[in-house]
Amino acid sequence: MNALIAPARASDIAELRQLYYAVYGPHYPTALGTDPAAMARLIQDPHTLWLVARCPDTGALAASAAVHGEPGSGIGRLEGLAVHPDHRSGGLAARLTEALCAGTLDAGRLDSVYATVRTVSAGPQRAVARNGFRPLGILPNAVDLSSRESLALYARHRPGVLERRFPVPEVPAPLLPLLRTVERGLGVRYDGTRAVAPAPVTGDGAAEHLEMIEAPAFVRRRFRERFPDAGGWFYPLHTPNALLTPEDGRFEVYAYLNRTGRYCSLVAAHPDPAAAAGYLEPVTRALTRAGAGYVEALVPLSHHGALSAFLAQGFVAGALYPAMRREGDGFHDHVVLSRSTERIDFRDVVVEPALQPYLDCYSSAWASTYLPTLEVAS
Repeated sequence: MNALIAPARASDIAELRQLYYAVYGPHYPTALGTDPAAMARLIQDPHTLWLVARCPDTGALAASAAVHGEPGSGIGRLEGLAVHPDHRSGGLAARLTEALCAGTLDAGRLDSVYATVRTVSAGPQRAVARNGFRPLGILPNAVDLSSRESLALYARHRPGVLERRFPVPEVPAPLLPLLRTVERGLGVRYDGTRAVAPAPVTGDGAAEHLEMIEAPAFVRRRFRERFPDAGGWFYPLHTPNALLTPEDGRFEVYAYLNRTGRYCSLVAAHPDPAAAAGYLEPVTRALTRAGAGYVEALVPLSHHGALSAFLAQGFVAGALYPAMRREGDGFHDHVVLSRSTERIDFRDVVVEPALQPYLDCYSSAWASTYLPTLEVAS
């Protein structure tokens, strides 16, 4: 179909909501396809490029997708990629994705764009792969739609960005298989990175009582006060709506909790990540009680201590995002670590060959973390 592609308009919102309902049913977990006020803000946002495709004959809405960025980060998120069931197999997803990349990456507005892609079928993976996106890892149990689904992380970089990554001298040894998988998949090198034992985690915060504040406007204001620029964020493009802190207030953990999708992203910690490193168990426990079956964090590959703390508390590295965050003329790599309180089941996951090594790597890392090592006595 020779669809007409154009920027989304406020007058499209009602029809867009119908499109997302037709594709995802009543369980779509993001505001982009469900909340009219949030959709209107995104359409007007100068850091968001939202495109729609219409049938040339009827003018009916056939597909939609957007790339959402934020000031100063250089990172964009491909989201809301949806093609009406009546117009699938016509290449609309690939056409929209290419048009979005041309308007952001090729135009020099962004350094990289990432996408979290469903794994219930190979179609979404192929759609982004045809437009230069490459797999970076697996996010198991990442979202609750009609059931728990695992997502795949894909990204596309602007030319020259991957060559400007900062070297990392050492990483915790459990991360080495993931680095080797990235080397084979992306062609980047970690020749100067050595694997060492994880750093010891000081303090035992397992019994710590945390207060959880869910007042989105208050949390946003306090977060902006604590982090006036994006440099201290662990997770860009996520605005926290929950705050966890002990009774004496010696540290604060900011999180984005999505109750519809039943997942949570740890955004940042104040005064620094080290202050909360020994308390990840009560943090995760509090978020689980609040309804999050999946908790994830994005940690710089160079933060050996923070990575060690997450690994010690049962988080497993499922993805690595090379050259994610810019600093000066270079870029830092980041690791996505996650922990799920629900059973992980990969039997219905469909992965393309390029993604399979990441699934194998995660499965091995999960087994090393959660299955006992059998000792044979002779």
